[in-house]
Amino acid sequence: MQHRQRGRTGRRLLLAVFLLFVLVSIVAATSVGIVYVFRTVLLPGQQQRIIDQLPFMRALMVPTPPGGTLPTAVPVDGAPSAFDLLAELALPEATVTKEPEFRTPETTATSTVVVVATASPAPTSTPTPSPSPTAAPPLLVTQVTESSVPATVRLTGFSHITQTWNNCGPANLAMALSYFGWNRGQIVIADRLKPHREDKNVSPQEMVAFVNEATEVKAVTRMGGNINVLKQLLAADMPVVVETGFTPEGYDWLGHYQTLVAYDDASGTFWLYDSFLGDGQNSAGMTESYKELDDNWRPFNRSFIVLYLPEQEGTLRRILGDLVTPAGAAEVALETARFEAQADRRNAFAWFNMGTSLAVLGRPTEAATAFDQARRIGTLPWRMTWYQFGPFEAYFRAGRLDDVQALVSVNMGNGARFVEETWFWQGRVMQQRGDLQGARNAYTQALQLNRFYEEARAALAAL
Repeated sequence: MQHRQRGRTGRRLLLAVFLLFVLVSIVAATSVGIVYVFRTVLLPGQQQRIIDQLPFMRALMVPTPPGGTLPTAVPVDGAPSAFDLLAELALPEATVTKEPEFRTPETTATSTVVVVATASPAPTSTPTPSPSPTAAPPLLVTQVTESSVPATVRLTGFSHITQTWNNCGPANLAMALSYFGWNRGQIVIADRLKPHREDKNVSPQEMVAFVNEATEVKAVTRMGGNINVLKQLLAADMPVVVETGFTPEGYDWLGHYQTLVAYDDASGTFWLYDSFLGDGQNSAGMTESYKELDDNWRPFNRSFIVLYLPEQEGTLRRILGDLVTPAGAAEVALETARFEAQADRRNAFAWFNMGTSLAVLGRPTEAATAFDQARRIGTLPWRMTWYQFGPFEAYFRAGRLDDVQALVSVNMGNGARFVEETWFWQGRVMQQRGDLQGARNAYTQALQLNRFYEEARAALAAL
Protein backbone atom coordinates (compact mmCIF):
# COMPACT_ATOMS: atom_id res chain seq x y z
CA MET A 1 0.00 0.00 0.00
CA GLN A 2 2.73 2.45 0.97
CA HIS A 3 4.65 1.40 -2.13
CA ARG A 4 1.68 2.31 -4.37
CA GLN A 5 1.29 5.70 -2.64
CA ARG A 6 4.97 6.46 -3.12
CA GLY A 7 4.62 5.52 -6.81
CA ARG A 8 1.65 7.81 -7.29
CA THR A 9 3.48 10.65 -5.51
CA GLY A 10 6.53 10.17 -7.74
CA ARG A 11 4.40 10.23 -10.88
CA ARG A 12 2.60 13.39 -9.72
CA LEU A 13 5.93 15.05 -9.00
CA LEU A 14 7.23 14.07 -12.41
CA LEU A 15 4.06 15.38 -14.04
CA ALA A 16 4.37 18.64 -12.12
CA VAL A 17 7.97 19.05 -13.20
CA PHE A 18 6.99 18.32 -16.79
CA LEU A 19 4.14 20.83 -16.74
CA LEU A 20 6.41 23.43 -15.16
CA PHE A 21 8.97 22.81 -17.89
CA VAL A 22 6.29 23.20 -20.55
CA LEU A 23 5.02 26.40 -18.93
CA VAL A 24 8.53 27.86 -18.67
CA SER A 25 9.19 26.91 -22.30
CA ILE A 26 6.00 28.62 -23.43
CA VAL A 27 6.83 31.74 -21.45
CA ALA A 28 10.39 31.73 -22.78
CA ALA A 29 9.24 31.21 -26.37
CA THR A 30 6.65 33.94 -25.96
CA SER A 31 9.26 36.28 -24.51
CA VAL A 32 11.67 35.54 -27.35
CA GLY A 33 8.86 36.12 -29.80
CA ILE A 34 7.94 39.42 -28.20
CA VAL A 35 11.55 40.57 -28.26
CA TYR A 36 11.91 39.50 -31.90
CA VAL A 37 8.75 41.28 -32.98
CA PHE A 38 9.61 44.40 -31.00
CA ARG A 39 13.16 44.62 -32.35
CA THR A 40 12.77 43.50 -35.96
CA VAL A 41 9.14 43.92 -37.01
CA LEU A 42 8.18 47.22 -35.41
CA LEU A 43 9.59 50.42 -36.87
CA PRO A 44 11.50 52.72 -34.50
CA GLY A 45 8.60 55.14 -34.34
CA GLN A 46 6.24 52.32 -33.33
CA GLN A 47 8.72 51.15 -30.71
CA GLN A 48 8.89 54.65 -29.24
CA ARG A 49 5.10 54.94 -29.02
CA ILE A 50 4.99 51.68 -27.03
CA ILE A 51 7.81 52.86 -24.75
CA ASP A 52 5.97 56.13 -24.16
CA GLN A 53 3.02 54.13 -22.81
CA LEU A 54 4.99 51.28 -21.23
CA PRO A 55 8.43 52.59 -20.19
CA PHE A 56 9.65 49.16 -19.05
CA MET A 57 9.58 48.07 -22.70
CA ARG A 58 12.72 50.12 -23.27
CA ALA A 59 14.59 47.09 -21.90
CA LEU A 60 13.71 45.28 -25.15
CA MET A 61 15.55 47.79 -27.33
CA VAL A 62 18.68 46.62 -29.12
CA PRO A 63 21.58 47.47 -26.79
CA THR A 64 23.61 50.50 -27.77
CA PRO A 65 27.21 49.85 -28.86
CA PRO A 66 29.66 49.22 -25.98
CA GLY A 67 30.48 52.49 -24.29
CA GLY A 68 27.94 54.33 -26.43
CA THR A 69 30.62 55.17 -29.00
CA LEU A 70 31.63 54.27 -32.54
CA PRO A 71 33.99 51.29 -32.88
CA THR A 72 37.63 52.29 -32.87
CA ALA A 73 39.63 52.28 -36.07
CA VAL A 74 42.09 49.50 -36.86
CA PRO A 75 45.65 50.81 -37.46
CA VAL A 76 46.59 50.97 -41.14
CA ASP A 77 50.12 50.01 -42.19
CA GLY A 78 51.93 52.84 -43.91
CA ALA A 79 49.33 55.46 -43.03
CA PRO A 80 50.67 58.93 -42.19
CA SER A 81 50.83 59.91 -38.55
CA ALA A 82 47.79 61.76 -37.33
CA PHE A 83 49.95 64.11 -35.31
CA ASP A 84 51.72 65.23 -38.48
CA LEU A 85 48.41 66.88 -39.39
CA LEU A 86 48.85 69.22 -36.44
CA ALA A 87 51.79 70.92 -38.10
CA GLU A 88 51.08 74.13 -39.97
CA LEU A 89 49.10 72.95 -42.98
CA ALA A 90 49.73 74.25 -46.46
CA LEU A 91 46.27 74.45 -47.96
CA PRO A 92 46.21 73.91 -51.73
CA GLU A 93 43.28 75.06 -53.80
CA ALA A 94 40.33 72.79 -53.06
CA THR A 95 39.61 70.11 -55.64
CA VAL A 96 36.39 68.83 -54.12
CA THR A 97 33.46 70.97 -53.09
CA LYS A 98 30.16 69.74 -51.81
CA GLU A 99 28.11 72.86 -52.26
CA PRO A 100 27.76 75.47 -54.98
CA GLU A 101 28.76 79.04 -54.36
CA PHE A 102 26.07 81.69 -54.35
CA ARG A 103 23.67 81.28 -57.23
CA THR A 104 19.99 81.61 -57.96
CA PRO A 105 18.83 78.22 -59.21
CA GLU A 106 15.80 77.78 -61.39
CA THR A 107 12.85 76.12 -59.73
CA THR A 108 12.73 72.46 -60.71
CA ALA A 109 9.66 70.75 -62.08
CA THR A 110 9.19 68.90 -58.82
CA SER A 111 9.07 72.09 -56.79
CA THR A 112 5.41 72.78 -56.13
CA VAL A 113 5.65 75.01 -53.07
CA VAL A 114 6.27 78.72 -53.44
CA VAL A 115 6.54 81.14 -50.58
CA VAL A 116 6.44 84.83 -51.36
CA ALA A 117 8.90 86.71 -49.19
CA THR A 118 7.05 89.37 -47.27
CA ALA A 119 8.58 92.30 -45.48
CA SER A 120 10.21 90.75 -42.45
CA PRO A 121 10.28 92.52 -39.12
CA ALA A 122 13.46 94.43 -38.47
CA PRO A 123 15.62 93.17 -35.61
CA THR A 124 15.61 95.21 -32.46
CA SER A 125 19.01 96.14 -31.10
CA THR A 126 20.78 98.48 -28.78
CA PRO A 127 22.44 101.36 -30.62
CA THR A 128 25.90 100.92 -29.13
CA PRO A 129 27.96 98.16 -30.78
CA SER A 130 30.25 96.06 -28.65
CA PRO A 131 32.85 93.38 -29.43
CA SER A 132 32.59 89.67 -28.77
CA PRO A 133 32.80 88.51 -25.14
CA THR A 134 36.29 88.91 -23.71
CA ALA A 135 36.26 85.32 -22.47
CA ALA A 136 35.92 83.93 -26.00
CA PRO A 137 38.63 81.40 -26.95
CA PRO A 138 40.71 81.86 -30.11
CA LEU A 139 38.25 79.82 -32.17
CA LEU A 140 35.78 82.71 -31.87
CA VAL A 141 38.07 85.28 -33.47
CA THR A 142 36.07 86.72 -36.36
CA GLN A 143 36.89 85.73 -39.94
CA VAL A 144 34.73 88.48 -41.42
CA THR A 145 35.38 92.01 -42.57
CA GLU A 146 32.88 93.68 -40.23
CA SER A 147 33.69 92.68 -36.66
CA SER A 148 31.48 95.11 -34.72
CA VAL A 149 27.91 94.04 -34.00
CA PRO A 150 25.17 95.39 -31.73
CA ALA A 151 25.36 94.19 -28.15
CA THR A 152 21.78 92.91 -28.23
CA VAL A 153 19.62 91.72 -31.13
CA ARG A 154 16.25 90.00 -31.27
CA LEU A 155 14.42 88.92 -34.42
CA THR A 156 10.65 88.71 -34.03
CA GLY A 157 7.96 87.12 -36.18
CA PHE A 158 8.95 83.44 -35.98
CA SER A 159 6.30 80.75 -35.51
CA HIS A 160 7.45 77.98 -33.19
CA ILE A 161 6.86 74.44 -34.50
CA THR A 162 7.00 71.23 -32.47
CA GLN A 163 8.61 68.52 -34.55
CA THR A 164 6.96 65.26 -35.45
CA TRP A 165 8.92 61.99 -35.34
CA ASN A 166 12.43 62.32 -36.80
CA ASN A 167 11.49 65.73 -38.20
CA CYS A 168 13.91 68.13 -36.56
CA GLY A 169 15.35 69.39 -39.86
CA PRO A 170 12.06 70.19 -41.64
CA ALA A 171 10.58 71.67 -38.45
CA ASN A 172 13.50 74.07 -37.99
CA LEU A 173 13.51 75.02 -41.64
CA ALA A 174 9.79 75.78 -41.41
CA MET A 175 10.47 77.95 -38.34
CA ALA A 176 13.23 79.86 -40.13
CA LEU A 177 11.03 80.34 -43.21
CA SER A 178 8.16 81.56 -41.05
CA TYR A 179 10.21 84.72 -40.49
CA PHE A 180 9.59 85.49 -44.17
CA GLY A 181 5.90 84.59 -44.11
CA TRP A 182 6.03 80.83 -44.65
CA ASN A 183 2.93 79.20 -43.20
CA ARG A 184 2.91 75.73 -44.77
CA GLY A 185 4.53 73.98 -41.81
CA GLN A 186 6.96 71.09 -41.56
CA ILE A 187 5.06 68.34 -43.38
CA VAL A 188 5.37 69.95 -46.81
CA ILE A 189 9.12 70.19 -46.32
CA ALA A 190 9.43 66.65 -44.93
CA ASP A 191 7.55 65.20 -47.91
CA ARG A 192 10.28 66.58 -50.15
CA LEU A 193 13.35 66.03 -47.97
CA LYS A 194 12.58 62.77 -46.15
CA PRO A 195 9.71 60.84 -47.73
CA HIS A 196 10.31 57.90 -45.38
CA ARG A 197 9.18 58.68 -41.84
CA GLU A 198 12.07 56.72 -40.30
CA ASP A 199 14.79 58.60 -42.16
CA LYS A 200 16.87 60.03 -39.34
CA ASN A 201 18.91 62.56 -41.26
CA VAL A 202 18.22 65.61 -43.37
CA SER A 203 21.45 67.32 -44.35
CA PRO A 204 22.05 71.08 -44.43
CA GLN A 205 22.60 70.77 -48.19
CA GLU A 206 19.15 69.21 -48.65
CA MET A 207 17.55 71.95 -46.57
CA VAL A 208 19.31 74.68 -48.55
CA ALA A 209 18.26 73.08 -51.84
CA PHE A 210 14.62 73.12 -50.73
CA VAL A 211 14.75 76.83 -49.91
CA ASN A 212 16.49 77.76 -53.15
CA GLU A 213 14.31 75.59 -55.38
CA ALA A 214 10.89 75.89 -53.76
CA THR A 215 10.75 79.41 -52.32
CA GLU A 216 11.67 82.97 -53.21
CA VAL A 217 13.90 83.16 -50.15
CA LYS A 218 17.55 82.14 -50.57
CA ALA A 219 19.77 80.01 -48.34
CA VAL A 220 23.38 78.91 -48.06
CA THR A 221 25.17 76.52 -45.71
CA ARG A 222 28.75 76.65 -44.59
CA MET A 223 31.01 74.92 -42.08
CA GLY A 224 33.58 76.75 -39.96
CA GLY A 225 31.27 79.29 -38.36
CA ASN A 226 31.89 81.09 -35.09
CA ILE A 227 29.90 83.02 -32.50
CA ASN A 228 30.65 86.39 -34.05
CA VAL A 229 29.41 85.28 -37.47
CA LEU A 230 26.14 84.08 -35.94
CA LYS A 231 25.69 87.42 -34.20
CA GLN A 232 26.42 89.41 -37.36
CA LEU A 233 23.92 87.37 -39.37
CA LEU A 234 21.18 87.95 -36.81
CA ALA A 235 22.06 91.65 -36.65
CA ALA A 236 21.71 91.80 -40.45
CA ASP A 237 18.15 90.45 -40.23
CA MET A 238 19.02 86.93 -41.45
CA PRO A 239 17.62 83.85 -39.63
CA VAL A 240 20.19 81.17 -38.82
CA VAL A 241 19.79 77.42 -38.19
CA VAL A 242 22.68 75.61 -36.51
CA GLU A 243 23.37 71.87 -36.43
CA THR A 244 24.30 70.70 -32.95
CA GLY A 245 24.78 67.69 -30.70
CA PHE A 246 22.00 67.08 -28.22
CA THR A 247 21.43 64.71 -25.29
CA PRO A 248 17.84 65.11 -24.04
CA GLU A 249 16.81 63.41 -20.83
CA GLY A 250 16.26 59.70 -21.34
CA TYR A 251 18.11 59.59 -24.68
CA ASP A 252 21.63 59.03 -25.96
CA TRP A 253 23.43 61.71 -27.95
CA LEU A 254 21.54 62.89 -31.04
CA GLY A 255 22.10 65.31 -33.88
CA HIS A 256 19.75 68.28 -33.65
CA TYR A 257 18.92 71.54 -35.42
CA GLN A 258 18.10 74.77 -33.59
CA THR A 259 16.90 78.14 -34.89
CA LEU A 260 18.53 81.27 -33.46
CA VAL A 261 16.24 84.19 -32.65
CA ALA A 262 18.27 86.51 -30.37
CA TYR A 263 21.53 87.13 -28.52
CA ASP A 264 22.80 89.37 -25.75
CA ASP A 265 26.45 90.13 -25.06
CA ALA A 266 25.95 91.31 -21.50
CA SER A 267 24.76 87.86 -20.41
CA GLY A 268 26.61 85.95 -23.14
CA THR A 269 23.37 84.27 -24.17
CA PHE A 270 21.61 83.07 -27.32
CA TRP A 271 17.87 82.50 -27.49
CA LEU A 272 16.78 79.64 -29.74
CA TYR A 273 13.57 78.09 -30.95
CA ASP A 274 13.91 74.37 -30.34
CA SER A 275 11.53 71.99 -32.12
CA PHE A 276 11.96 69.40 -29.34
CA LEU A 277 12.28 71.46 -26.16
CA GLY A 278 10.01 74.38 -27.03
CA ASP A 279 10.18 78.14 -27.37
CA GLY A 280 10.96 79.12 -23.77
CA GLN A 281 9.27 81.46 -21.35
CA ASN A 282 6.82 83.84 -23.05
CA SER A 283 7.96 82.39 -26.40
CA ALA A 284 11.22 84.30 -26.08
CA GLY A 285 13.24 81.20 -26.90
CA MET A 286 15.26 78.61 -25.00
CA THR A 287 18.49 80.04 -23.63
CA GLU A 288 22.04 78.79 -24.17
CA SER A 289 25.24 80.54 -23.24
CA TYR A 290 27.72 81.32 -25.99
CA LYS A 291 29.96 78.56 -24.64
CA GLU A 292 27.15 76.00 -24.42
CA LEU A 293 26.12 76.67 -27.99
CA ASP A 294 29.68 76.45 -29.25
CA ASP A 295 30.31 73.20 -27.36
CA ASN A 296 27.14 71.67 -28.82
CA TRP A 297 27.94 73.06 -32.27
CA ARG A 298 31.48 71.64 -32.39
CA PRO A 299 30.50 68.02 -33.29
CA PHE A 300 29.12 69.29 -36.61
CA ASN A 301 32.15 71.38 -37.57
CA ARG A 302 30.14 74.50 -36.66
CA SER A 303 27.90 74.16 -39.71
CA PHE A 304 25.10 76.64 -40.15
CA ILE A 305 22.33 77.54 -42.58
CA VAL A 306 21.48 81.18 -43.21
CA LEU A 307 18.29 82.35 -44.93
CA TYR A 308 18.21 85.72 -46.69
CA LEU A 309 16.44 87.76 -49.34
CA PRO A 310 18.10 88.17 -52.75
CA GLU A 311 18.77 91.84 -52.11
CA GLN A 312 20.73 90.91 -48.96
CA GLU A 313 23.34 88.86 -50.82
CA GLY A 314 25.96 91.60 -50.84
CA THR A 315 25.64 92.06 -47.08
CA LEU A 316 25.84 88.32 -46.56
CA ARG A 317 29.04 88.08 -48.59
CA ARG A 318 30.66 90.79 -46.49
CA ILE A 319 29.67 89.05 -43.28
CA LEU A 320 30.90 85.64 -44.38
CA GLY A 321 34.31 86.91 -45.49
CA ASP A 322 36.58 83.87 -45.80
CA LEU A 323 33.53 81.61 -45.45
CA VAL A 324 31.96 82.93 -48.64
CA THR A 325 33.07 79.88 -50.67
CA PRO A 326 32.82 76.22 -49.64
CA ALA A 327 36.59 75.85 -50.03
CA GLY A 328 37.30 78.91 -47.93
CA ALA A 329 34.91 77.70 -45.23
CA ALA A 330 36.60 74.30 -45.21
CA GLU A 331 40.00 75.95 -44.78
CA VAL A 332 38.74 78.03 -41.85
CA ALA A 333 37.12 74.95 -40.28
CA LEU A 334 40.33 72.97 -40.74
CA GLU A 335 42.41 75.61 -39.00
CA THR A 336 39.96 75.79 -36.11
CA ALA A 337 39.94 72.01 -35.73
CA ARG A 338 43.72 71.85 -35.90
CA PHE A 339 43.98 74.48 -33.17
CA GLU A 340 41.56 72.55 -30.94
CA ALA A 341 43.35 69.25 -31.52
CA GLN A 342 46.67 70.87 -30.62
CA ALA A 343 45.12 72.16 -27.40
CA ASP A 344 43.64 68.76 -26.53
CA ARG A 345 44.83 65.73 -28.46
CA ARG A 346 41.99 63.68 -26.92
CA ASN A 347 39.35 65.91 -28.51
CA ALA A 348 37.70 63.43 -30.86
CA PHE A 349 35.40 66.04 -32.37
CA ALA A 350 38.38 68.20 -33.36
CA TRP A 351 39.97 65.28 -35.21
CA PHE A 352 36.64 64.39 -36.83
CA ASN A 353 36.24 67.99 -37.99
CA MET A 354 39.75 67.93 -39.43
CA GLY A 355 38.73 64.86 -41.42
CA THR A 356 35.53 66.48 -42.64
CA SER A 357 37.35 69.62 -43.76
CA LEU A 358 40.17 67.72 -45.47
CA ALA A 359 37.65 65.55 -47.31
CA VAL A 360 35.91 68.64 -48.69
CA LEU A 361 39.30 70.03 -49.72
CA GLY A 362 40.02 66.91 -51.77
CA ARG A 363 42.65 65.36 -49.49
CA PRO A 364 41.17 61.93 -48.74
CA THR A 365 44.30 60.21 -47.41
CA GLU A 366 44.89 62.89 -44.78
CA ALA A 367 41.16 63.01 -44.07
CA ALA A 368 41.11 59.26 -43.48
CA THR A 369 44.02 59.60 -41.06
CA ALA A 370 42.17 62.29 -39.11
CA PHE A 371 39.02 60.15 -38.99
CA ASP A 372 41.11 57.20 -37.80
CA GLN A 373 42.44 59.28 -34.92
CA ALA A 374 38.95 60.55 -34.03
CA ARG A 375 37.67 56.97 -33.84
CA ARG A 376 40.78 55.69 -32.06
CA ILE A 377 40.16 58.05 -29.13
CA GLY A 378 36.99 56.08 -28.50
CA THR A 379 34.59 58.85 -27.48
CA LEU A 380 32.66 59.63 -30.68
CA PRO A 381 28.92 59.11 -30.11
CA TRP A 382 27.64 55.99 -31.84
CA ARG A 383 25.07 57.96 -33.83
CA MET A 384 27.76 60.19 -35.37
CA THR A 385 27.59 58.41 -38.74
CA TRP A 386 23.83 58.78 -38.93
CA TYR A 387 24.39 62.42 -39.83
CA GLN A 388 27.88 62.88 -41.28
CA PHE A 389 29.36 60.88 -44.14
CA GLY A 390 32.79 62.42 -44.54
CA PRO A 391 34.45 59.23 -43.20
CA PHE A 392 32.68 57.11 -45.82
CA GLU A 393 33.85 59.37 -48.63
CA ALA A 394 37.40 59.76 -47.32
CA TYR A 395 37.93 56.04 -46.81
CA PHE A 396 36.39 55.28 -50.20
CA ARG A 397 38.54 57.80 -52.06
CA ALA A 398 41.61 56.58 -50.17
CA GLY A 399 40.89 53.05 -51.41
CA ARG A 400 40.02 51.70 -47.96
CA LEU A 401 36.88 49.78 -48.83
CA ASP A 402 37.03 47.60 -45.72
CA ASP A 403 36.70 50.70 -43.58
CA VAL A 404 33.73 51.96 -45.59
CA GLN A 405 32.07 48.57 -45.22
CA ALA A 406 32.76 48.57 -41.49
CA LEU A 407 30.95 51.89 -41.07
CA VAL A 408 28.09 50.69 -43.27
CA SER A 409 27.75 47.59 -41.11
CA VAL A 410 27.73 49.73 -37.96
CA ASN A 411 24.93 51.86 -39.39
CA MET A 412 22.94 48.83 -40.51
CA GLY A 413 23.05 47.43 -36.99
CA ASN A 414 22.36 50.55 -34.95
CA GLY A 415 19.21 51.96 -36.52
CA ALA A 416 20.54 53.80 -39.56
CA ARG A 417 19.28 51.26 -42.08
CA PHE A 418 16.57 53.84 -42.80
CA VAL A 419 19.17 56.47 -43.72
CA GLU A 420 19.54 56.45 -47.51
CA GLU A 421 23.22 57.39 -47.42
CA THR A 422 23.99 54.12 -45.63
CA TRP A 423 22.68 52.18 -48.62
CA PHE A 424 24.41 54.50 -51.08
CA TRP A 425 27.81 53.75 -49.57
CA GLN A 426 26.97 50.05 -49.41
CA GLY A 427 26.35 50.26 -53.13
CA ARG A 428 29.61 52.08 -53.76
CA VAL A 429 31.59 49.37 -51.99
CA MET A 430 29.79 46.58 -53.83
CA GLN A 431 30.21 48.29 -57.18
CA GLN A 432 33.92 48.83 -56.59
CA ARG A 433 34.29 45.16 -55.69
CA GLY A 434 32.49 44.02 -58.84
CA ASP A 435 29.19 42.98 -57.26
CA LEU A 436 27.03 44.94 -59.67
CA GLN A 437 23.77 43.25 -58.72
CA GLY A 438 24.42 43.93 -55.06
CA ALA A 439 25.23 47.54 -55.88
CA ARG A 440 22.04 47.83 -57.93
CA ASN A 441 20.00 46.49 -55.01
CA ALA A 442 21.67 48.91 -52.58
CA TYR A 443 21.11 51.97 -54.78
CA THR A 444 17.50 50.89 -55.31
CA GLN A 445 17.00 50.61 -51.54
CA ALA A 446 18.44 54.10 -51.10
CA LEU A 447 15.91 55.43 -53.62
CA GLN A 448 13.08 53.58 -51.93
CA LEU A 449 13.93 55.48 -48.76
CA ASN A 450 14.28 58.80 -50.59
CA ARG A 451 13.17 58.97 -54.21
CA PHE A 452 14.75 62.43 -54.50
CA TYR A 453 18.27 61.17 -53.69
CA GLU A 454 20.04 62.18 -56.90
CA GLU A 455 23.45 60.67 -56.08
CA ALA A 456 21.89 57.22 -55.76
CA ARG A 457 19.85 57.75 -58.92
CA ALA A 458 22.92 58.76 -60.88
CA ALA A 459 24.94 55.82 -59.53
CA LEU A 460 22.15 53.39 -60.45
CA ALA A 461 21.85 54.82 -63.96
CA ALA A 462 25.61 54.52 -64.47
CA LEU A 463 25.70 50.77 -63.75
